[in-house]
Amino acid sequence: MSKKLIKSGIIVSAMTLISRVLGLVRDIVIANLMGAGSSADVFFFANKIPNFLRRLFAEGAFAQAFVPVLTEYQEKKTPEETRELLSKVAGTLGLLVTLVTLFGVIGSPILAALFGGGWFLDWLNDGPNAEKFELASLMLKITFPYLWFITFTALAGSILNTRGRFAVSAFTPVFLNISVIAIALYLAPRMEQPEIGLSWGIFVGGLIQFLFQIPFLIREKALVKPSWGWHHPGVVKIRTLMIPALFGVSVSQINLLFDTFIASFLMTGSISWLYYSDRLLEFPLGLFGIAIATVILPALSRNFVNAEGEGFTRTMDWGVKAIFLLGMPAMFGLIVLAKPMLMVLFMRGAFSLEDATMASYSLMAYGAGLLNFMLIKVLAPGYYSRHDTKTPVRYGIIAMVSNMVLNLIFAVPFGYVGLAIATSLSALLNAGLLYRGLHLQNIYRVSPETLTFIGKITAATAVMALSIYCFGPVEQQWLDWHTGERLVALSALITAGALSYFVVLRLLGVKPWKLKKAS
Repeated sequence: MSKKLIKSGIIVSAMTLISRVLGLVRDIVIANLMGAGSSADVFFFANKIPNFLRRLFAEGAFAQAFVPVLTEYQEKKTPEETRELLSKVAGTLGLLVTLVTLFGVIGSPILAALFGGGWFLDWLNDGPNAEKFELASLMLKITFPYLWFITFTALAGSILNTRGRFAVSAFTPVFLNISVIAIALYLAPRMEQPEIGLSWGIFVGGLIQFLFQIPFLIREKALVKPSWGWHHPGVVKIRTLMIPALFGVSVSQINLLFDTFIASFLMTGSISWLYYSDRLLEFPLGLFGIAIATVILPALSRNFVNAEGEGFTRTMDWGVKAIFLLGMPAMFGLIVLAKPMLMVLFMRGAFSLEDATMASYSLMAYGAGLLNFMLIKVLAPGYYSRHDTKTPVRYGIIAMVSNMVLNLIFAVPFGYVGLAIATSLSALLNAGLLYRGLHLQNIYRVSPETLTFIGKITAATAVMALSIYCFGPVEQQWLDWHTGERLVALSALITAGALSYFVVLRLLGVKPWKLKKAS
């Protein structure tokens, strides 16, 4: 791996860490302001729908298709042809997203009825959640333009990334968090309905992200006048590449929307409890799982192109080992420390002990699937690096359908926790199918050495979890302490757990730093 690539990876990771930390601060401020009540449910609902479409039009499927085509143009075409491509893409994508955004703003009641079916039925029958439907319709009008801003932000970020300007696009999400935090602290508390203020925070954050990119595009001479180009060869190629990517990205997003739809029929707070627990799950998943996947994909691609079968296997083995090394202790840490973490981070203001308790149940259910979520990120590149985008999509669709069925099965006895259980089980199925496919095609099989390594990781993790559980404070102590004391106690527990984990690994003969050499 070149020094330039390593440097770029470090920059992106550092900026991502800043964004994740500020995102956690944002959630803490929101929890303090609104807790997990009716208003919080509606805010998270109104924020989730444009975010779903963002994965399709912005940094998800579009970016995966656009970046390779733009790179090809920059390498093989003239600067004029590259600028023409940018113009056609901006105009074509811009018109489509503008139409979708207008529909979202004007047709917000339709979207609220479609994805918040429980609230809509209450509205029709003058039920207790009728106000949620009306509020969701209003707030969607405010949050939906975020889709327009973030689409062009992603387009600009993709252009800058192909020019080697990784820091700009990686830092941009920070502005959304700062915007929401500022409004949650200074504007929303002064409003009769704070949740509407937070919705404007999403709007303003999207606008700032969009404007922040423009000077850098001008500096790169990449700011062009948009024009329609549906049949332009480059746009056609991007459209063709987007189709499988759309299915792949849609799988997890459809699952999340289906979860939201079912949660709208459940008790008030269900959407919020799922949101807060999911945010804590995303922290290790983003820092470890996505980072490792980003590193191994180029290496696997080089192994495949150069017909280095042994190198391909070594790289896959390294990825699996790294996931178990970091993912297994993170998974059990989330499960054992679910309630203390929620109490330390969120239990203040409107976020009560009951909210921390209820969210801890879904966090434990989500946490049980963390390792599988991470493995998916590493096993899927085994297909992508071989130009096979269809197989992971097929497995993803199977997992999506399974998740929907499991949602209906587990939601009845376990409510919102059942939705988290279903998500974790579908991740297990997805990871299992991905590995089975690689195994049957003789592309990758876990080596005996890796199995031994996993066994030692499991033993060390068990000692870590047991020590945290046995020596951790009882609930009453957490309640008696003020926020600073809780933070110190939680930090000490995490540090002690990490030390016990690595000490046991060392006693078992595992040297984590040797993974770097193996890669």
